[in-house]
Amino acid sequence: MKIFSAWFLAASIIVFGSLCNAQTSTLLEWATKYLEYSKVKFTIKTFDEKKTAFRGFFKQVDPSLPVDDLRPVQVLNYLRTQASKRSGYAANKERKNLLAAWNWGIKYLNLPSPNPCLTERFPEERQNRYIPPESDFWAVYGGLEGQDKVMLLAYLHLAARRSELYRLKWEDVDFAGQRVRIGTRKRLGGSLEYDWLPMTDELFNAMILHRQSAKTEWVFPNPEKGVPFIARQRHMKRICNKAGAKPFGLHAIRHLTASILAQEDVPMVTIQRILRHKQLTTTERYIRGLEPVRPALEILSNRNSRPKVTTIVQLSQNKKSEAV
Repeated sequence: MKIFSAWFLAASIIVFGSLCNAQTSTLLEWATKYLEYSKVKFTIKTFDEKKTAFRGFFKQVDPSLPVDDLRPVQVLNYLRTQASKRSGYAANKERKNLLAAWNWGIKYLNLPSPNPCLTERFPEERQNRYIPPESDFWAVYGGLEGQDKVMLLAYLHLAARRSELYRLKWEDVDFAGQRVRIGTRKRLGGSLEYDWLPMTDELFNAMILHRQSAKTEWVFPNPEKGVPFIARQRHMKRICNKAGAKPFGLHAIRHLTASILAQEDVPMVTIQRILRHKQLTTTERYIRGLEPVRPALEILSNRNSRPKVTTIVQLSQNKKSEAV
């Protein structure tokens, strides 16, 4: 492992050296060098996102344009088109990728500064993620068998992200300690970091049985290829429809775990540790319902210093009493 790390570091230095020493004159050269770097640095999903951002950008902006000639108004016009055709959220996502790419170019390719991609953000109208009721989750779970059933339970009991279970290996499962090592790249810099989470008794028993039929080093491999899944398009929709449940995604199960814990009055800091968030504010955004804050708001109704006000419910009760 140490030999591989040393080799990777040396290779990265060589790549960086060749990138930084080469003259960058056009937008296409800038994009090519940034994508070469991104392919090594980021996950496949993130790399594809950045590649798609450049593909759309160059449909409207000439890729042969010299880097010195790119103006903020050109970037703004492109983003405005994206906001109009798609959404403000989509435009801001494109802006984020272009902004990061140019900042990287300023640092390593001597691109002009200030960053021409630093334009105003567009207003967003995000819809809340659909979080299924527990009954729907268990209905879907009950219709599964084998690996898919164990995998869905692991999503709920570990509050795992999709990619975290895709890359899970048996060496990450500590049966003696009844715990699982989860690796995530959702941290600053994109580095793979690991956290240990305890397995519930139910998940522990399911994993032991699943281990007996395992044929590869991966816990949840693609059964047809024996390698990790990259994506499973339409899988969740298919099994939800089969169970007669409104379709929900894998990440929604992570939100469901957080909601269940919040309803059981688990401290927010504990939920943060389970979700492995660096910031508590991120965890708080996962808790969609208002019930956890209702007791706090009721304090406002119980202040001794405020004048007594007859509520609609009390007024209705008084009328019933008078009628009797």
